[in-house]
Amino acid sequence: MKTIIIEDEFIAAETLKSLIAEIDENIEIMAVLQSIEESVEWIEMHPDLDLIFMDIHLADGSAFMIFDSVEIRCPIIFTTAYDEYALKAFEVNSIDYILKPISKDALEKSISKYRKLNGNSAYNQNIIANLMESLRRYNKSYKSYFLVPERDKLIPLAVNDIYYIYIDTKIVKAVTAENKSRYIDKTLDEIMIDLDPEEFFRANRQYIISRTSIKDMSIWFGNKLSVNLKIPVNEKIIISKARVKEFKQWFAGGN
Repeated sequence: MKTIIIEDEFIAAETLKSLIAEIDENIEIMAVLQSIEESVEWIEMHPDLDLIFMDIHLADGSAFMIFDSVEIRCPIIFTTAYDEYALKAFEVNSIDYILKPISKDALEKSISKYRKLNGNSAYNQNIIANLMESLRRYNKSYKSYFLVPERDKLIPLAVNDIYYIYIDTKIVKAVTAENKSRYIDKTLDEIMIDLDPEEFFRANRQYIISRTSIKDMSIWFGNKLSVNLKIPVNEKIIISKARVKEFKQWFAGGN
């Protein structure tokens, strides 16, 4: 069985490798990948996989972004510390979902489930159909406001006023159309969950940008894009080559 691990935490990846080896020495781990861009490039070169173990939170964004850039034909077992992603996970070939820290017992059950589903296509199709129906009934609501600190108060920050959100020396800040900066006590991953993905895009590990903030784009080295906003930004906002297609589709409002 050929598999890969997509995980950006070294210890978590090594632990998973060790547990897989204990459970079944015939499972061949072909690569451990740490980012969206690296995963897309590797899978494009090696499409014939049997199974993927995938963390949802990666250094350069959500692992779900991988599916917008490359077709994945094999089943996936997701591993993450956040169970609110469960419904989203099953939309993209997931056969199981393991919460961290991963136990050997949970991993054994997931691998056993993979073998059962892989050997029974009718059962597999029925499970996926049921999950997809659940997803269609699931309506996600997004925030209209964040409460942000200002001196000894909390003030509402309208999401519609946000041009971009970024990390500034480990502090997450939202910048408005008036070029005012506000501190948000959340990670970019947590914030992205609260934002409408049709209006906001995770450009890279440091920036989330709004559709209304974009002035234009420039071709950058290595077939990347540099996004130019309507207000000044201290550094260039670069879209990686692997995600240019996804970004263009998002900006155009299409699939």
